[in-house]
Amino acid sequence: MAPTSSATAGQLRQIIHYHLDNISYDNALFFAERLAAHEPRSSESPYLLALCHFRLGDYQSAYEISKAVGYRGTNISCSYIFAQCCLALEQYKDGIVALEKTKASWSRKSSIGKHSATSRAQPDAASIACLLGKLYRAYDDKKKAIANFEEALKSNPFMWDAFTALCDMGVTTRTANIFKLNDTLVESISCDHLGAISSEQKDSSTAASIEHQLYQLKKSSARSAIFDSNTDPFDSQKLNSGNDILGTTLHGSQNDFMSKINAARSKTASTINESGFESMETPITNYNESNIPRINYPSEPPQAPTRKTRNTQPVESGLGEMPSKMGYRAGTKRTQRLQDRSQDDTLAESNSALPRTSASTVSGVERKRTVSGHPVQPRQPSEEPGAPQRRSARINMFRGTNGKANAAASTVNAPRDVKKTRPAISRIVRPNSSGSNVGRAVSGNRKPLEENGMDVDQAEAPRIKEILQQPTMKPVESESVKVEETLKYLLELLKKLGSGYFALSQYRCAEALAFYTSLPRAHQDTPWVLSQIGRAYYEQAAYADAEKYYRRLRILARTRLEDMEVYSTILWFLKRETDLSFLAHELVELSWHSPQAWCAFGNAWSLARDHEQALRCFKRATQLDPKFAYAFTLQGHEHVANEEYEKALTAYRQAVSADRRHYNAYYGIGRVYERLGNYDKAFIHFQSASVINPTNAVLICCIGNVLEKQRQIVQALQFFTKATELAPHAAQTRYKKARALLALNQLDDAQKELEILKTLAPDEATVHFLLGKLYKMLNDKGQAVRHFTIALNLDPKASQQIKEAIESLEDDDSFDDSMMA
Repeated sequence: MAPTSSATAGQLRQIIHYHLDNISYDNALFFAERLAAHEPRSSESPYLLALCHFRLGDYQSAYEISKAVGYRGTNISCSYIFAQCCLALEQYKDGIVALEKTKASWSRKSSIGKHSATSRAQPDAASIACLLGKLYRAYDDKKKAIANFEEALKSNPFMWDAFTALCDMGVTTRTANIFKLNDTLVESISCDHLGAISSEQKDSSTAASIEHQLYQLKKSSARSAIFDSNTDPFDSQKLNSGNDILGTTLHGSQNDFMSKINAARSKTASTINESGFESMETPITNYNESNIPRINYPSEPPQAPTRKTRNTQPVESGLGEMPSKMGYRAGTKRTQRLQDRSQDDTLAESNSALPRTSASTVSGVERKRTVSGHPVQPRQPSEEPGAPQRRSARINMFRGTNGKANAAASTVNAPRDVKKTRPAISRIVRPNSSGSNVGRAVSGNRKPLEENGMDVDQAEAPRIKEILQQPTMKPVESESVKVEETLKYLLELLKKLGSGYFALSQYRCAEALAFYTSLPRAHQDTPWVLSQIGRAYYEQAAYADAEKYYRRLRILARTRLEDMEVYSTILWFLKRETDLSFLAHELVELSWHSPQAWCAFGNAWSLARDHEQALRCFKRATQLDPKFAYAFTLQGHEHVANEEYEKALTAYRQAVSADRRHYNAYYGIGRVYERLGNYDKAFIHFQSASVINPTNAVLICCIGNVLEKQRQIVQALQFFTKATELAPHAAQTRYKKARALLALNQLDDAQKELEILKTLAPDEATVHFLLGKLYKMLNDKGQAVRHFTIALNLDPKASQQIKEAIESLEDDDSFDDSMMA
């Protein structure tokens, strides 16, 4: 009989998802083609086929396959993969149209945990909105991109790429409002999680219920067969017939339930031991008291073997032999020790597949004594034909009803006075044994058999009941609280990470460092966080500190390429030519097609002052990634070093086109215009860079330079003062502030700044030259000559200008700072 078409398609989908989950994309593609041939009209077939091509990096094929269904918006999954292909192929408009058509069908609940073996959940609203935001951002529609990213984060705060995209776009966000629990997230995740828990509890309770039914059926059958009002417990014939009935009932009921029990046990092997009567095999709580036994018996009680006793007389047929009264009164400690030893022997012989014998049977063997009172030595096994079989072999043979009758008779014939005078100790008794039941009924000094099947003293009964009490299922509310607490912990962690990322995107580096250092140590030592901390120090121009974190990052993640262009620039500033060359060669060997590696190579050539080779490396980086803005900026820097200003402007503008918030490119354009003497355009571009990065002291100082050259000294002094506040240890910024103060004839403030500057840069000739000018204006000719002389010794090349300044001490010439211009 041929299988149905739906069954074949379902099996093919399961195979495809299996290979996709195991990253066997070639196999998945092969079977996706089989599914497309089997169901050519299905909308899911082109989706799976396009997905396989997309995973293999064949975006063009995935685009063509998914276009027919995806562009119409009739299948969300197909439209989603089509939009992903459009993003990769820069066909942004097509992807936007396709996703906008599916907007009415977006699922507002999270699809976390809703995958199955044969299918995957459709993309939810958060995923689609995030992808749509990426498309709008690439399409240069900032407003709609921001709206979609915000919608994605509202639905699911775990959409990290949506958050980073907002930060990279310069949008002001409130991380405390983003990374918090919302009703949609809690409901969707809690329902999925609790649904799985409820399913597991249902399976567990079903298995326990089946076990309980089987146990009750065995017990009721035993009672109905043995405790019948017309049955004489001392009549051997009736007793045997009752045991026959019991054996038949037990075997029949077991056949009815065995398949269900096995299925339930295989599903809930981890939970079945915590509930029902299976928990009696391994008690949950450990008790050290010797009078509480370990219970170990299977679902079907075995039959006790017959034993021959030297001092007893044969009884009627079908009945076993009972132990003597003296043997029954054996000491408790010795009997208990022998019981434990016999149990271990039985388990070893039966390879853990056979149950333990009852305490009464075991102690019967050990109670044999010689005339002198010593215990009888156990019989050695014999290999002769006809020799008695080993005890473990005899146990295997007792599957019929005769063994049950014998076990029952051994207890039936026990006298009352023996039962009354035995020590009050707990003994291991096989549950549901007919002999045990009859003994209890006849003795008259104990209550009927408890449901747990244990023979215990009355003082110990409450404790045993407590041990064997079936545990109740965990309430669903506690699991819901657990899920909510887990989500709160993760969102709190994301809040710290997000706050640090947002602060760094706004170039508030000190604030970002505070957030990152407040993370747990395990998260601080991850490559991503180390890179963020290093970048924060880099933006503060603390290159030595930044280098420490990037060096540590290289130790943890030797193959990481992201942010390596920043690390190479740090080494360039530190003038570590050897380390930079080693890094560049290592990265190129690691990934020849990595733009970060070629940027490191270019920085190495630039540090060696080979600008042409550096330009070739930077151009190679931009060929590999046309959106890599920093490579264009480095190209511009090399063109400026070669005094190729037009080429430099072109490179900087390409960098701005790749990334609108790349302030380095605006700074480069400002430098070019400043050198060309176009101070107005230079001011505009420096100002644009400063708006993006308002905490960069170099950019603010550049604005002050342009204003100073335009003879706007007062405005320039304001920018120099701000730059000094941002970077109090920057000697160049403080020098320009002191020069502006001298130009404005604010001599006291200028003297304070120069004294600080002399401490920061004691071997700088320009500092001592400026101090000589200050003391000349203060008419302190001795100090003026002293500092002019120090400047002459530090910079002999400026001897002519310094000598002219010394000779002009007697003149009343105005302030001339041509040396520093």
